[in-house]
Amino acid sequence: MDQLLSHASDVYAYDYFGVLFVLAVLEWVLPRQPVGPAVRTRWIGNAAVAAVDLLVLRLLLPVAGVAWAATCAARGWGLFNHLTWPRAAGVVSAVAILDVATYAEHILFHRVPVLWRLHRTHHTDHEVDFTTGFRFHPVEAILSTGSRLAVIAIFGLPALGVLITELLLGAATFWEHANVRMPARLDRVLRLVLVTPEVHQTHHARHGSDNHSNFGNLITGWDRLFGTYRDRPSAPLVPGVQGFDERKHLTMPWMLAQPFLSERSVADAVTHPSAPEGERAAHRIGAR
Repeated sequence: MDQLLSHASDVYAYDYFGVLFVLAVLEWVLPRQPVGPAVRTRWIGNAAVAAVDLLVLRLLLPVAGVAWAATCAARGWGLFNHLTWPRAAGVVSAVAILDVATYAEHILFHRVPVLWRLHRTHHTDHEVDFTTGFRFHPVEAILSTGSRLAVIAIFGLPALGVLITELLLGAATFWEHANVRMPARLDRVLRLVLVTPEVHQTHHARHGSDNHSNFGNLITGWDRLFGTYRDRPSAPLVPGVQGFDERKHLTMPWMLAQPFLSERSVADAVTHPSAPEGERAAHRIGAR
């Protein structure tokens, strides 16, 4: 296990690119939905915003979770660094704590208006596939990474547990968005424990009652425990956010502008395309 930690960067790379390769092949061989006409625009935009996220995080938060956990352990920060218990217990606890923290954070990003403006970038994708797992606003990426580092410090989570959790959560983020057809029986079994693409698809529905459910990232247990689990969407599933249906919202500049766009104003501009361009532009940007 110590060897795993010493090669953490390599393990991250194999996990990240390996999962992407496997899902890309599965989506090609076993697609759940036909690929839409804007697939090239979507993929380029989603990959571009992911590159911006990576650059921003490297500049502002260069300390990765594993390195931060090791620093906390060396300085005696956090609850677990003052406990004597089996290493396996620390690893399991780290996975559970970081996963439930991700679940709670996801709920906040939906229910706090200013946070929703950031998270909306993720939900305005016109289709859902593994590249949707790239599509997060850089400010949301900063807040999510910062909150994870805070949880690691507060609890003193072990570096090995942090590494394993980040590998699992990273893979789960791409897997749960994958446009992959799965046998219904297999899905029913897996969703008893794990978040499957079918489970997470419901979360991306336009309907408020649906997209306020299934917040879990790795396991369905938190949604089941706290009453936010929904087995199926309440209506035929249409992903996206009302008012953000124009193709331009699939491009990186418009993704970065998302926090400054009012859903009502964007919808009005689309509904009344004959309005003067200056008036339409004024309505696109502003407070909700």
